[in-house]
Amino acid sequence: MAVDLRRTRPLWATAAAVLAVAALSACGSAGAADPIAAPATSSAAAPTAVAPTAAAPPPIKGKLRGYGTVRQLSETADLVVRGEVEAAGFRVDEVLRAATGSSVRNGERITLASLDGSVPDMAHMSKLETGQVVVLYLAQDPAASAFRTLSGDFGVFDVTGSGDDAVAASRSQAMAVSGLLAEDPAASGHGFRTTLGQLRAVAAQVK
Repeated sequence: MAVDLRRTRPLWATAAAVLAVAALSACGSAGAADPIAAPATSSAAAPTAVAPTAAAPPPIKGKLRGYGTVRQLSETADLVVRGEVEAAGFRVDEVLRAATGSSVRNGERITLASLDGSVPDMAHMSKLETGQVVVLYLAQDPAASAFRTLSGDFGVFDVTGSGDDAVAASRSQAMAVSGLLAEDPAASGHGFRTTLGQLRAVAAQVK
């Protein structure tokens, strides 16, 4: 039996349209069932943990200056004297060196001020006791007519004997120079021994 193609063309077109719509619907359903998740965002940033900080140490009010040689002590000191510690001060038996303008003379008595307590290392320094014979390297206190030893024990030499051959030994083992004119690294931290004559000679070289 013959089929009239003019009558079947509309049917094929309708069928094709239905299939196309069904295909689009299936794609839309699949996309809705499995959406791609967008990354979560937040309008506010997450808080950042701050590590606790240690409290700042108190400021150091002063720093102890070290000296490497007797010459450095002599150049820095306002006054270099030999004498004896007394209950009321210090009796000057010999002025080895005096800075320009100093009026201290042999036989006079000078006042020794206490060490600067604001410098932590000063707490470990020795004390000058009555009857001790010493050579002192001194700095004058600008606010008073008194003197302090340079950097505590650095400026103290105990004297034993008399004359140029008298032994002059640093008061401290650690707070001590290591040479007369040049430092000796091998002797650092072991104290320093010389003679009174050598101390005199070095003081005389300093202008």
